Formats: sequence, C-alpha cells, structure tokens
Amino acid sequence: MAEQETRGEEPGPRQKVKQFPNGPGVYLMKDESGRVLYVGKAKNLRHRVAHYFTQAAAEDHRTADLVKRIADVDFLPAESEVDALLMEARLVKDIQPPFNVELKDDKSFPYLQIRTREEFPRVEFTRNPRRRGVKLYGPFTSAKGLRTAIHVLQRLFRFRTCSLDIKESDPRWRWFRPCLLHSINRCTAPCNFRVSREDYRKQIRALRLVLEGKKDKLIEEMTREMQAAAADLQFERAARLRDDIDALKNLGERGDVDKDLQPKIFFIEPKRGLIGLRKVLGLRDTPRTIEGIDIAHLAGTDTVASLVSFIDGLPFKPGYRRFRIRSVEGVDDFAAIREVVARRFRRLGREAKPIPGITPGLMDDVFPDIVLIDGGKGQLNAALDAFRILGIEPPCLISLAKREEEIYRVGEPEPLRLSRHAAALRLLQYVRDEAHRFAQHYHHILRRKRTES
Repeated sequence: MAEQETRGEEPGPRQKVKQFPNGPGVYLMKDESGRVLYVGKAKNLRHRVAHYFTQAAAEDHRTADLVKRIADVDFLPAESEVDALLMEARLVKDIQPPFNVELKDDKSFPYLQIRTREEFPRVEFTRNPRRRGVKLYGPFTSAKGLRTAIHVLQRLFRFRTCSLDIKESDPRWRWFRPCLLHSINRCTAPCNFRVSREDYRKQIRALRLVLEGKKDKLIEEMTREMQAAAADLQFERAARLRDDIDALKNLGERGDVDKDLQPKIFFIEPKRGLIGLRKVLGLRDTPRTIEGIDIAHLAGTDTVASLVSFIDGLPFKPGYRRFRIRSVEGVDDFAAIREVVARRFRRLGREAKPIPGITPGLMDDVFPDIVLIDGGKGQLNAALDAFRILGIEPPCLISLAKREEEIYRVGEPEPLRLSRHAAALRLLQYVRDEAHRFAQHYHHILRRKRTES
C-alpha cells in the first residue's frame, strides 16, 4: 500500500532532474510555494542541475542555503549555450529571484559596432548601438571578453577606436599628431593620413571577415606562430599568442544581432513608426492607438495576461490592464489569448467609436486602431476566434513572432517581413516587449503573494 501511494506522488526534484535533457538551457529552482529562488544556465542541464542534489552542494557555503529550500525544479531548453545565457539574463531581470546576485540591473549586453558610413570607419564597444550607418556584431555574452577581443583584433588589423571625425577633404588632418596607438603599431593613423582611405577600408573588410566567422585560417596561422615561439623558448610571446587565440575563438560566444536584438536600447521614432504601419498594413488613416497583449506563466502555473496601451507611439500607462487567466489549466497560450481578448472586448458592439482622445475611463469602451498579439499565426488565430465568438468585427489585428520578427495578418497566408531597421517594426517591437515586461511583472507579483501568504 505504501508503495502505491509513493508511486502516485509527484516526483521530487532529485527524480525530476533524471528526466532533464543533456543539452543547453536554463533551470529554475523553486521553493515549496512555487516561488522561483534561483535561475541558472547550463551547457548540460541534467548534469548541472543534478549537482545541486549532492552532498558537496549541501555543504558548500555558496549553495548550502539555496539547496535547503529547493522543493521543485523546472527547465527551459535552449538552442545553444549563448541562447541559454541570454535567456537566463532576461528571466533574472523579469523574475528577480532572491538567490541571483548578478544580472538584476538594467545593463544591456554589449555589441561591437563599426561605423561603416564614416570615411575612416571607427570600431567601438557599445551597449547602446546606433540605428543607422553601422554594422553590428553581438550581443556578446561577456563585456570583458569583448573588450579583450577588440584589443587582439586591433593588434592584427590596426583599426581606429577613437572618436575623431576624420574627413579626407580637410587638410588640417595632415598636421594632426597621432596618438600612442600608432606609436605601438596598433593603428594605421588615418588621423594623419598615414593610410589612404582605400587601404584603411581594406583593413575594415578583413576585420569583418573575421567577425563573420571566417577566422579559422587566421587562428591556424597564429597557432603555428605560438608553437614556433614555444619551441624557441619565447614563452611570453607564446603565452600572449595563446591568449589572443582564445579571445578570437570566444568571438563566437555571442547572440544573433537580428534574433537577440534588444529594441528598447534603440531610439524609437513614434511618428515615423506610425506612418510606416499605415503603409505596410494598408490602413486608411495613420493609426493613433495600439494595444499589445502577452501571456506569462511558468510551466503552466499562475497564468496571467497583460494589455498595454500606446497612444501616438508612446506608452499610455493609465490604459494598461492585467488579467489573471481563469479558464486555463496548464500550458495553453492559445486558450489564454482567447480569454483575455474576450474579456477586453466583450462590452463592445460592432459599431465601436473611434478613439476619443486619451481619457483613461473611455479606453475600455473603444477600439484601438491596432491590436498586437505576441506570437505567431496560432496566437493570431486564437485572438480572431475570440472576436468571432463575440460577434464583433475586429480592428486591425496582427501578431509579431519573436524569432524572425514576422508580422502575421488576418487573411494573409504569408507573414510580412520588414527591414530590421524599419521604424514600423521598431515600434511594434517596443509594444510587444512592453507587453512582455508588464505580463512578467504581474506574474512575479502573484507568485510572491502566494509565497508570502
């Protein structure tokens, strides 16, 4: 009898870990009430998480307090170690687990930026990349690693990292004194025209080849130099080459500049974005109001939804709404979207009024110009189902799928793909990410309340 009861119980965290995959991902440690205590990343989820249930982890002062409180554990798989790191950072910022010390600030991941429109392009480390006139690489997982790699690459390709605005047509630069980097052979000194514009751009082209993955030949040559230096007992030179090779190899530890873009760090031009949406969505008038909807849960628990309101391209906080999903058990984002859309629009008839200004009390009784759902075609169809059930003709209803940033429209079999730099897409990303942030914030509040009750 006791054996049957044991089999009927939910498996404990130690047993659950045995079912974890051997690939990369993020794990979430939870206490008895389901509150997330710690978020971590792993190259091998099963191996990494299993370590928490060993005697060594229970006795280690760095993990002992956490281990005592672990009652459950979940995971989210990732495609690569870099994806896992980026996912970990986003979750820590959203959930703010008590045992995570790092990654809680608002600091974004760093990028390597080349200002391609300049006559003599500069190379920069930045956390706030420009929107136009640059070639971006990143986001990178380590600021220190990226800075080291820039130093290595500068030693190889001798590009400039200064902020000078150098013009070939300005003769005053002929009398400019180059900085120390030229003296130590780290820069070809375009500031003093010691390199032609054409030759300098060849340096930048070679740099871009390395950054775009064609660095194997370079690493092979440096490896041979390192081995030769070691054979000649030049150990300091060999060690430096070894570190340079490691830094070049680690350039691969970065996200995809398109897939992992952080739109909040880019300047948004609301007016241009709205005009762009009118054109690409075929609207009669330039839209004024956009509502964004997103769903948040953790393994199907405490499912919530957010609705954010934008007027004239900017957040309108009095119009924000949050919903605790009532009709859904487990993981069913489609059903959750149907519920929140129905609850938001059920009071409206077919002849909804146009938006009458920005009075908060009227926001629930009018149609927005655009309703944006976070997700793909399935999420869009779920929202459309809710309007059909209500017998209401929807406004302009679209969804934005995060991985490829594709825009799905009602009645259109193929998604709309805009330039990553398009103002219309930037605005939709801003709305989508704000809905995601607001949903995650509410989800965290509910879990904390349940923990404290």
